[in-house]
Amino acid sequence: MVTITGDTYGYIRVSTREQNEDRQLIAMRELSIPEKNIFLDKQSGKDFERPQYRRLVQKMKADDLLYIKSIDRLGRNYSEILEQWRVLTKEKGIDIVVLDMPILDTRRGKDLMGTFLSDIVLQVLSFVAENERSNIRQRQAEGIAAAKARGVRFGRPPRPLPEKYHSAYRRWKAGVITGMAAAEECGMPLSTFRYRAETYEKNKFL
Repeated sequence: MVTITGDTYGYIRVSTREQNEDRQLIAMRELSIPEKNIFLDKQSGKDFERPQYRRLVQKMKADDLLYIKSIDRLGRNYSEILEQWRVLTKEKGIDIVVLDMPILDTRRGKDLMGTFLSDIVLQVLSFVAENERSNIRQRQAEGIAAAKARGVRFGRPPRPLPEKYHSAYRRWKAGVITGMAAAEECGMPLSTFRYRAETYEKNKFL
């Protein structure tokens, strides 16, 4: 049985794309952590500039105990996770328990071998968390590139061409009027007129 001498806290993080914090919240309540000691950020884990996390760190003191559901709830940046873990455990003297990985419980194995094993596991898990984040970004980029190659367009659809555009375009293309005159006739900047002309030609609207 591990004796707790300080206060107990829980930290929950969900990204803005994943609003459901229930699983983490249930886990914290099952540990009988006071509601006032549960801190929740709905924010990306790319860095530690999160308001509730900052409040939590300021409030905790030596011998307090912090629970998190999994290592990626703490963050997703490999080097920053390790730095925060060092600050909390070494500088502030706080114990941390990662519920999904019982070996990451700083209350146990405080001898040299226990600390060594815990540090190795933390580094591996932190690397895995960041590597998965990088893989997700790469898959997203590849998916967008593949979609663009298929002709899928992203962002807002372009505004319809003005009624005068076809006439102005043909006269500009024939050299009857300048590009500036054609753009003014269509009520758009010259750069926009030329950009729309490229699209106009590619899609064979003539």
